[in-house]
Order: sequence, then structure tokens, then C-alpha cells
Amino acid sequence: MDWGAIDRYAKSLIKEAGHRIRVSFAGKIQIETKADANDLVTDIDREIEQFFISRIRRDFPGHRILGEEGFGDDVSSGEGVVWILDPIDGTMNFIHQRRNFAISLGIFADGVGMLGYIYDVMADDFYHAYRGEGAYRNDERLPVLEPVTVDKAVIGVNASWVAPNRYIDHEAVGRLVSDCRGTRSYGSAAIELAHVAAGRLDAYLSMRLAPWDIAGGSVIIREVGAISTNLRGEDLDMISNDTFIAARQGLHQSILDQYIRLKQT
Repeated sequence: MDWGAIDRYAKSLIKEAGHRIRVSFAGKIQIETKADANDLVTDIDREIEQFFISRIRRDFPGHRILGEEGFGDDVSSGEGVVWILDPIDGTMNFIHQRRNFAISLGIFADGVGMLGYIYDVMADDFYHAYRGEGAYRNDERLPVLEPVTVDKAVIGVNASWVAPNRYIDHEAVGRLVSDCRGTRSYGSAAIELAHVAAGRLDAYLSMRLAPWDIAGGSVIIREVGAISTNLRGEDLDMISNDTFIAARQGLHQSILDQYIRLKQT
């Protein structure tokens, strides 16, 4: 497998998709809801996913594609080469802010993340990694992250997990919010993982994410020494929806041990 060639191809595809998204702002965006009133999708999400899929199927017919909008393949295992794509991660931000959204793509071989990409479209910041070769923001190599303790950490967490909910003991998460240096929430898992990779966030956690939310970011953060698992500390299978945490070494286990109390659902 010529991963260098696939890397160059994927980068070119993502840049072209980003240009298409920016151009879309000149027209009227059609908005629909999916599972609930806050689960939004636009015609641009669908068009960009279809753009990726048409190109990948043409040029890599043996590869499979798992995409958020459902135009890819029915992927039930990690065998072979699987492209895991979110054409616009942070659709609500895309609609309301026209910023703080990203294209997220991870390319896996037999369940192993080989290539990862997060493209912050409006900032034109491109985070990318090739397994074993380090992670980059544009052309700048990102340094390996130093350990940090909870009291000195800035943590990405959505405020909904500090309110009563059916997934986790919110009071324990509240203690984490009180004990850490600060919290942030950007409304896009891909953007949050890019910030972890760049050292702007020390950890990010969520109670429910899909593979396409984190596939690209999980490859990138591994290259800077961060750890990603579900909130039970188990490896992610990148096929199923699950809880999620990404954090620097040491901090990851501290958060799991001291602040995470999952409910039975």
C-alpha cells in the first residue's frame, strides 16, 4: 500500500472540498433536522460527502467509506481500508457562525489508524498525521505534549454533561470543572481534537460520539503522545458510537479514575 500517495491524494481532496464549502456561502443553504431539532444537516453536508465518495470510489474502488450522511458503505467491521468521513463536523456552527467547523477524515487499515486529517475550513488550518511520522498543523510539526495535572489543565467539555443527564454522574463532572484550570466548548469534536493536538486543550471528553467525529483526530493526537479511549478506558473500535476521552499522558487516567462515573443505560 502506497500510503504516501494516498496521503497526497486525501490532502488534495480535502482542500478542494474546503473550497467548495466556502463557495457555498454565496448561495442559500437548505437546512433540515435529523434525530432531533438540534441535530442539523444541510444540503452542503450531503453534497460534500457525495463529492468525497464519488472520487474515492473512482480512484480506490477496493476501499470502503463510512460517512456521517449515509452515502457510503454499510461498514460493520474494520477489515481492509476504510475511510471514515465527516464532511462538516460542527454543522450548527456552520449554520449559525460560519466558522468553527471542520472536515474530519481518518483512513484506517484493518482497524489501525494510518492517516488523519482535520481541516478547519474558515481558519485555513490543516491538521494532518501519518502514523509514525508525527503530526502537523499546515507545514509546522506539532511537538509531543508534556504531562499536565488536572489543576493546570484546560478541558473541553460540553455544559450539558454538567447538568443532570442519563449518561454520567454530572456531579462528578462538576467536580472536574471546579478542579481544573478552565473549560472550553467549541461545538465540534474535530475542532476540539485539533486543539488537543496543538496543546490549546489538555483534554476533551464527550458522552456520545460517532466514529466520523473522532477518526481523523484520533490518528493526529496519537502522534503527539495523547491518548484516546472510551470513558471505560477501552480502545475505540471506530465502527460504533461510544463515549470518548482524549487527553495528555497522565491526565487521561486521572480524569477516568477521579471524575468519571458512568450510568447504566
